[in-house]
Amino acid sequence: MFKKLVIALVVILGALAAFVATRPADYRVVRSRTVAAPPDVVHGYVSDFHKWPEWSPWEKLDPAMKREFAGAPSGTGAEYRWSGNNDVGEGHMTITDSRPAQSVSIRLEFLKPFAATSTTQFDFAPSGAGTNVTWAMNGHNNFMAKAFSAFMDMDKMIGADFEKGLAGLDAATVAARRQ
Repeated sequence: MFKKLVIALVVILGALAAFVATRPADYRVVRSRTVAAPPDVVHGYVSDFHKWPEWSPWEKLDPAMKREFAGAPSGTGAEYRWSGNNDVGEGHMTITDSRPAQSVSIRLEFLKPFAATSTTQFDFAPSGAGTNVTWAMNGHNNFMAKAFSAFMDMDKMIGADFEKGLAGLDAATVAARRQ
């Protein structure tokens, strides 16, 4: 009886491992919104990590979060480290490319609650009286991340935060223009 139970368990674990192995290795999350500010103003809010507390959805999840800035004050080479509660975890961002009024590319490294590295891209395009902002995140899933993605949809999990962030970016840039 015990032998049959062990065999059944091995077969189930093997089937689960085979299923996880077939999951996609790469992921991409993308959201867009038209913001009521010109591209240069929007770019300034994204390329300066000091301004992220005004619009980033994660900044509001832990008011006691520890922040550290290094490198360039903004644009290419700017760095931002954070450490906070379980909602925000711990990580590091570095702006790897910044093209005024066009785009910002960021290397995003999560340390906690799990280690992962992604590329985040913001693209800005003039649209009427404002700017169409596209926020994308690309990454690669290791075996454990593939197992996680079998039960949690990265697009649904992160996409809602991107939408909140884009709405916050719109509000912050509009408020800045009124001052």
